[in-house]
Amino acid sequence: MNTPGRTNGFLLHDILIIATSIAFAAIMVRTGIVAEILASTEGFRFVGSFIAGLFFTSIFTTAPAIVAFSEIAHVQALLPVALFGAAGAVVGDLIIFRFVRDKFSGHLLELFGQRHLGKRVRALFKLRLFRWVSLFVGGLIIASPFPDELGIGLFGFSKIRTAWFIPLSFIFNFAGIVLIGLIAQTV
Repeated sequence: MNTPGRTNGFLLHDILIIATSIAFAAIMVRTGIVAEILASTEGFRFVGSFIAGLFFTSIFTTAPAIVAFSEIAHVQALLPVALFGAAGAVVGDLIIFRFVRDKFSGHLLELFGQRHLGKRVRALFKLRLFRWVSLFVGGLIIASPFPDELGIGLFGFSKIRTAWFIPLSFIFNFAGIVLIGLIAQTV
C-alpha cells in the first residue's frame, strides 16, 4: 500500500493538469488560435470538424473545440460535421485511452485505499453493476463538454477493450457534437 504523501502527490498532479488545461484553453480562445485553425481549413470541407474533434477530447482543448464546433455548425450541415468531428474525437480518445485508462482508476483506488472505507469502496468497484454504471457515466462525460480523461478513467473501471471503446467513443462524441451544434444553431 502507498503512503498518504504519495496519494496526495497524485492528487496534486491531477489538479495541476486541470489548472494548466484551463489556462491553455483560455489562451487559445483569447489569442484567436481556434479561428485561425478554422480559417486555414476552410477550403477543405470537413477537415476543420475532424481537427475540432481531436481537440474536443483533451482537458487542455475542450473549451476551444466547443467554440470551433459552434462556429462550424453555423456554416456547414450538422450531421457531417458531427460524423467527422466524432471521428477526430475517437482518434484523440484513443491516444488518451492508452495513457489514462488505468492511471485514473488506479489513483482513485489508491485514494480510497487510504481511508477506513477503502475495502468497501474497492469491493464496490469489482461489482458487475458498477462496471456497467461506470461505462454509462463515462460515456455521458465523453458526450458532454467535460474533458474525456475523466470518462475514459471511468471506462478503466469497467476494463473495456479497445474494440468496444472505439464505437462507444464514436457514439457518445457524435451525440455531444450534435447537441453542441443544435445549441449553437439556436443561439
